[in-house]
Amino acid sequence: MIVLKATQDKVLGALQAVSGIVERRHTLPILANVLIRKQGSQVELTTSDLEIQVRTTVEFDGDAGNFSSTVGARKLIDILRSMPSDQTVSLTSNASKMTLQGGKSRFTLQTLPADDFPLVQEAADFGPAFSVPQKTLKHLINQVHFSMAVHDIRYYLNGILFVAEGKNLTLVATDGHRLALAQAELETEIPKQEVILPRKTVLELMRLLKDGGKGEEENQPIEMRFAGNQAKFSFSGMEFVTKLVEGKFPDYNRVIPKNHKFRVTLGRAPLLASLQRAAILTSEKFKAVRLSFEPGLLSIASSNAEQEEAKEEIEIDYGGDLIETGFNVTYLMDALSNMSQDMVSIDLNDSASSALITIPEQTGFKYVVMPMRI
Repeated sequence: MIVLKATQDKVLGALQAVSGIVERRHTLPILANVLIRKQGSQVELTTSDLEIQVRTTVEFDGDAGNFSSTVGARKLIDILRSMPSDQTVSLTSNASKMTLQGGKSRFTLQTLPADDFPLVQEAADFGPAFSVPQKTLKHLINQVHFSMAVHDIRYYLNGILFVAEGKNLTLVATDGHRLALAQAELETEIPKQEVILPRKTVLELMRLLKDGGKGEEENQPIEMRFAGNQAKFSFSGMEFVTKLVEGKFPDYNRVIPKNHKFRVTLGRAPLLASLQRAAILTSEKFKAVRLSFEPGLLSIASSNAEQEEAKEEIEIDYGGDLIETGFNVTYLMDALSNMSQDMVSIDLNDSASSALITIPEQTGFKYVVMPMRI
């Protein structure tokens, strides 16, 4: 039976859309496979890692009738990548194997039964659906994702807090040393939600969401629904179901400084370039830079165990007290490199206080970074 027949780029695109969550090594070998279900010309591709499930439905040529099986997702993708994009390829099934053909190339792959594929058990009581533009959500995720913790014992930090209320959508991420908050105002009111999306889900959404690029609808929506411990997203022909992180996210409003005495506004690109140069001579372990703010001048200094030193100076519009403080240079560079604006503002109080980085004329973004002792 010909399961599907189409150009390489169409088949590869559909497989790549669902394969981001597939682990090459898993305790269950079938989770390295993609579940293929065919009903007439409609082919449904599904992958899962037991906590996240991604599904897309595509129209392909092929034989009439129904079919279901599973086959290695990465192997299929690797083979397709090696073929020309305009070549017609076909996937045929025979007993417990599938054959991928294109031109004079032929690959026979082992399959596992579709009935053995562990689909995620979807919640029975999803709340009301609401939509936001994909571009908006992708932009918010881009502004905060780098502050998520990685494998932190405080599991609720390994993700992003998603807060929807009224016309405001707020995303917050923190690893305990820094915190990023991004907020957007929507055109329509949305039901109140407060959930923690897992790190892997966040990174996969970043990969899949469209941002209104060439040939795409600027505000193509993503539909969201939440249950007690699950979220479901529908967008661009995709359905994405994920477990949520259970736990209490820290009170982010308490962390954000409110009354810092001094503010410096300066060019984002020159500051980032200076920090990148100073970072070269920081120690591998601490990544510390010393920032000295004095009237008219910002000095950036770093050193390492080999007693090598770097010093950068930037002229700034500042008339406050001398403040010398230290930061992890990676934390500063992460924030600056994920912005596109020309100018940034830094609010300071003294050498022992956290710094607040904001974007002039954009109240929806706040980045807090704790100081380091140097």
